[in-house]
Amino acid sequence: MPETIPRRILIGDVHGHFAGLMSLMEEIAPRADDQIYFLGDLIDRGPQSAQVVEFVIQSAYTCLLGNHEQLLLNTFSDGQVYPPALEAWLCSGGRDTIASYGSLAIPPEHLNWLQQLPPYLDLGDFWLVHAGVHPNLPLKAQTANEFCWIRGEFHSMRHPYFPDKTIVTGHTITFTLPGVEPGQLAQGQGWLDIDTGAYHPKSGWLTALDVTQELVYQANVYQKSVRTLPLAAIVAPVNPDHISGRATAYR
Repeated sequence: MPETIPRRILIGDVHGHFAGLMSLMEEIAPRADDQIYFLGDLIDRGPQSAQVVEFVIQSAYTCLLGNHEQLLLNTFSDGQVYPPALEAWLCSGGRDTIASYGSLAIPPEHLNWLQQLPPYLDLGDFWLVHAGVHPNLPLKAQTANEFCWIRGEFHSMRHPYFPDKTIVTGHTITFTLPGVEPGQLAQGQGWLDIDTGAYHPKSGWLTALDVTQELVYQANVYQKSVRTLPLAAIVAPVNPDHISGRATAYR
């Protein structure tokens, strides 16, 4: 039999859509030697955040810190519920996550796991982060605020941040960027965005990018459909001239 090459597969924002994630994983059919990476925002807005977190933990997959995980962690600062942070989280989809756990009593093993999520990961030729980087700051000067939240300044970059790496992100739903249709990935100067808006009724597509074979796997959480396409057939270029340099407050 021909030798199979281990794949590196990157999965965008799941947002609590466990059934959609299971359909996506069935389409991917991961092998034991494949490397699976989640780009953050496992939780909020969808109905089964607790199940998504449990699946990723039990599967021992790597996951990055997203802004929604950060909102949850801010809520449980120092083991106490911090009311101002709770309100911000509830306004950003936290109610759905609390409902999936049955109460505000998030299991300690889930909280501990979430607390150790890294803000970014360097794979050599690909650099993974939830939201992006600030183009005018060195990495050592950046914090979770940039890595988990940035939008406009990052997407309007005119030159790649790294000369030898492609940055792959989630966070910003791709169809909110100019020239990108629902379900398409977005490509800019040295970056790819694979958050195709699983929770959003305009899209429903949950996306995984196989960077080894340049394939895109997708499951639609509303249409209950799956598809696999070449990356080149589903990626849309983004013109930085059409993006505001101001970061938005959209979460």
